[in-house]
Amino acid sequence: MVNATAAAPAPVIDVQGIVTRFGATTVHDGVSFGIARGTLVGLIGTSGSGKSVLLRELIGLQRPTAGRVALLGTDIWQAPPDELDALRRRFGMMFQDGALFSSLSVAQNVAVPLREHTPLAPSTIDALVTLRLLQVGLPVEAGARRPSELSGGMRKRAAIARAIALEPELLFLDEPTSGLDPITARGFDRLVRALVDDLGITVVMATHDLDTLLTVVDRVVVLSGGRVLADG
Repeated sequence: MVNATAAAPAPVIDVQGIVTRFGATTVHDGVSFGIARGTLVGLIGTSGSGKSVLLRELIGLQRPTAGRVALLGTDIWQAPPDELDALRRRFGMMFQDGALFSSLSVAQNVAVPLREHTPLAPSTIDALVTLRLLQVGLPVEAGARRPSELSGGMRKRAAIARAIALEPELLFLDEPTSGLDPITARGFDRLVRALVDDLGITVVMATHDLDTLLTVVDRVVVLSGGRVLADG
């Protein structure tokens, strides 16, 4: 007799037993969860619960004290350098303040990953930059401006355009709507939802925005006391 129930696909983000300590302070004490492909997950918790720290650990910027993080089947702390470099081209990150290079134009910012990680011709890169700007709802002429010449909402969109420049499978966002007015924030939420629905990107979003949690996320992971307090 054949079992008709198909096995669940492996998670594209697999976090197991993460422990993070800074001296005598324990931030994470056994954080574990898995995320399926094409899911928009809200990561929430009080200030100091370790949301931003966990995001940095997920993308390999900060090593946890103990535990395992696997992205797309690759253990980021065990992979050899060439495998890790290949993996980094498959995810994007938007930091809380956007982290755009102030000395570069918006278009040059978006082009950075393409110039660093691909052999594409300049004309092809220019075309891709234009596409990314349009995908995040920015006018093409915004590409010629410096980040300081944009509104807060436009800077956030520019940061997203850079984060998706390489067509990543995974996208990590740190407080993407912080500092935005409610109307701009809801427009940003719709943009992120569209990236998931239209492009199939898996998104982890650290946020404290209740409207975001109520309207666009598929799932919420709650951090408290160093552990996952709730997940669903």
